[in-house]
Amino acid sequence: MMKKTTGIHHITAIVGNPQENVDFYAGVLGLRLVKKTVNFDDPGTYHLYFGNEQGSPGTIITFFPWPDAYQGRIGSGQVGVTTYVVPVGSLAFWEERLNKFQIEFTKYTRFGETYLEFDDPHGLHLEIVEREEGQDSEWSFGGVPAQHAIKGFGGAVLLSANPLETMKVLTEVMGLERIGEEDDFVRFRAAGDMGNIIDVKKTAIPGRMGVGTVHHIAWRADDYEDHEAWREHVSQHGQQVTPIIDRQYFNAIYFREPGAILFEIATDPPGFLHNEPFEQLGEKLLLPPWLEPKRAELESILLPAEVRVLEVDK
Repeated sequence: MMKKTTGIHHITAIVGNPQENVDFYAGVLGLRLVKKTVNFDDPGTYHLYFGNEQGSPGTIITFFPWPDAYQGRIGSGQVGVTTYVVPVGSLAFWEERLNKFQIEFTKYTRFGETYLEFDDPHGLHLEIVEREEGQDSEWSFGGVPAQHAIKGFGGAVLLSANPLETMKVLTEVMGLERIGEEDDFVRFRAAGDMGNIIDVKKTAIPGRMGVGTVHHIAWRADDYEDHEAWREHVSQHGQQVTPIIDRQYFNAIYFREPGAILFEIATDPPGFLHNEPFEQLGEKLLLPPWLEPKRAELESILLPAEVRVLEVDK
């Protein structure tokens, strides 16, 4: 039986200063910081999660802030552009907001949709598009009211070192449907209504991992049983897949597809509410049990990073 992911679970990127990161994604874009923890593989680095009011799968962008790391180059083997979706009728609000914060953007059309494309402070390429589908966010913060708030991911633009093989993985392994081609892009759709539109660009310069680049893109698995089935499915299609790893807020498996993009498949459960109440999501540093004895040491290393309403919105 053909397996089909419903779409993107989360996207993880490398950025610079953590306060600049929080100011942009919470302060400017109005997303909620739903979890402040550390990179379990590099505990001296934050792992910050932003999403809708509860960090639903399909809305979560996560960051490893490395203030002293070298600048990366966006190119093949990466997500080239992360696409956010907003309610229909909200694009004018976002044009005004980007202008308000003096953020340069380009307005253009792809596959009949109008996009605003811009960069975050560390060089990550983002875009905003209006769509009917997908549940509206209930979160409002600073100058972003819920009626215009980012719903979550619209999808992503993938830059592949081997586009034909990447497209083959999308259809034959991940179960996306090829739905169109325009200029240098081929469009695919996943089964869900959020994080479901993936455009593969047929040409790209070589990428280099570093600040301002996406580390990996994660796809959704319904639950733990489905996740185990995904691991078997991916392996049967000739991909070298990792064992299942407990990431506290989801279980994860990883494989690098033939176009050199790191794919993850992550479970929807348990989510971000299992160890922190809804009202307090993201307010304090949460550590996994094995790192709790090192809390004082880690807190002395990590730079301050707090959600705040920016002066422009006061």
